[in-house]
Amino acid sequence: MTPMVSRRPFKRRKQSTNVAYIGLGANLGEREATIRAAVDELAARPDTELILVSSLRETDPVGLEDQPRFLNGVAMVETTLGAVELLAALLTIERKLGRDRTASTPGGPRPIDLDLLLYGNATIDEAGLQVPHPRLHERRFALEPLAEIAPGLVIPGRGQVSALLAELE
Repeated sequence: MTPMVSRRPFKRRKQSTNVAYIGLGANLGEREATIRAAVDELAARPDTELILVSSLRETDPVGLEDQPRFLNGVAMVETTLGAVELLAALLTIERKLGRDRTASTPGGPRPIDLDLLLYGNATIDEAGLQVPHPRLHERRFALEPLAEIAPGLVIPGRGQVSALLAELE
């Protein structure tokens, strides 16, 4: 599998920005192509700059186990969007790439899954949005790609990504 690690030149924006980490996943269709299309959609947004993308890794499903294996990774972006607006943008990309959240089983198979894992150092608990992602600290498929691109990253209220990953060993 071709690594997706990408290091683009950073352009400082005049507006206030936040760094966010987005979980990338797919287990239906052309998984890698769909994830790459999602990353391209993120990179094309004028309010969001793609900074890094981890390599993709094949993982077993969690929860509902009777489904195809996933490809998972993480993207790091810098954005002028607020967390709620960024989540809305992610859901729009999902719909564009064929995901219908209303017609699918929660935790079931999906052509694309974009999760807002972290938004700066924010802790958010609102209807429809929890940041850090509520189970991030216990999910190897998210912690491994995070550790690849930001091993010293601290998940608010949980600890350093590399330490959390070591606890899962």
